Amino acid sequence: MRTNSMSNIKNCFLVFCASLLVARNCHGSKHVALFIFGDSLYDAGNNKYIKDAPIFSDFWPYGETFFKHPTGRPCDGRLIPDFIAEYANLPLIPPYLQPGNNQFMERENFESKGDRVLAENLQGMVISSEIQEHVQSSNHQFVNGVNFASSGAGALVETHQRWVINLSTQLSYFKNMKRQLGLQLGEAEAQKLLSTAVYMFSIGGNDYFEALTPMHSLLQFYSREEYVGMVIGNITTVIQEIYKIGGRKFGFSTLIALGCLPSLRAVKQEQTGVSGCLDEATMFARLHNRALSKALEELERQLEGFRYSNFDAYIAGGERINNPSKYGFKEVREACCGNGPYRSFTNCGQKGYQLCENASEYFFFDSAHPTESANNQFAKLMWSGNLDIVKPYNLKTLFEE
Repeated sequence: MRTNSMSNIKNCFLVFCASLLVARNCHGSKHVALFIFGDSLYDAGNNKYIKDAPIFSDFWPYGETFFKHPTGRPCDGRLIPDFIAEYANLPLIPPYLQPGNNQFMERENFESKGDRVLAENLQGMVISSEIQEHVQSSNHQFVNGVNFASSGAGALVETHQRWVINLSTQLSYFKNMKRQLGLQLGEAEAQKLLSTAVYMFSIGGNDYFEALTPMHSLLQFYSREEYVGMVIGNITTVIQEIYKIGGRKFGFSTLIALGCLPSLRAVKQEQTGVSGCLDEATMFARLHNRALSKALEELERQLEGFRYSNFDAYIAGGERINNPSKYGFKEVREACCGNGPYRSFTNCGQKGYQLCENASEYFFFDSAHPTESANNQFAKLMWSGNLDIVKPYNLKTLFEE
């Protein structure tokens, strides 16, 4: 009886301490958590815990600039959410699958298969057994937020199926975390944290990369506008589900001109013998951006208290690609790391790759991802930019509300 009483007292004390962490951060300002959803532009390392995943960046020279070692981020350093967390007086937001952070993964969702763990709600995706070994070892408090983003992920389940955490599964993980957060903090404090948090999204690009592949079948049955509508529809569904749980503040980014990525410049050159951006890919980006803006405006009308920030990465990226020296870049067409035309081959860090001397002079680090320098510039605009580039609110406004 005495043991149970002491245990209950300890648990109550831990919940009380956690509630204090929710109320204030170390700077004495209002604490606002950050939850991150999306693809490789925001992936802080989830994919390196997916066994045999073909899409991950857990090797040198990824991470060389800031971390001095690879972290699973597809960048030489920090990603946009890393900078946003810093501006919001938060630590780096950890990936959901990181061992030691996964007390939010419900143990019954996993079936051991020898030295593997099969996550049934990931349509057959295999998770590293390292996660299971650490599932009991965490003392972390996730009052600062969680990163669910996965390199290669799309809003459509079919995009890189089985090898990534698609947006729908990211939502499932969020719901699992929400239940566990209630046990950790108590339902009232957990709900307060979720209702004041900011939810950041970067998703869609991979769905359109898939659509451009010769073997893709959906475009045989749908127009480009209908295909974009399915992508936006899935994003909208996830937003509405988070809203039902209590989320009110959301951060989004439009897609940059996808055809100007080094990988797609190389495709254009191979197909036509002419240099430049691949117009078909950029057309998808423009269709997506218009549809996203309309969907967000509609959600704002429909959902009471829904507030959002939408950063125009298409304009900001175009400014830097067209006027590189104005923004401190010397190279905006070729990647810093890779091989082949525009260093567009996806072999950065692998046999035969080339690496630039100074990544900060490049807009792209590899065939499809910005450098830390570019991410830093974008993050500053997202945080405190004016209505010309981010609207109807910047992220600073959402965090300070």
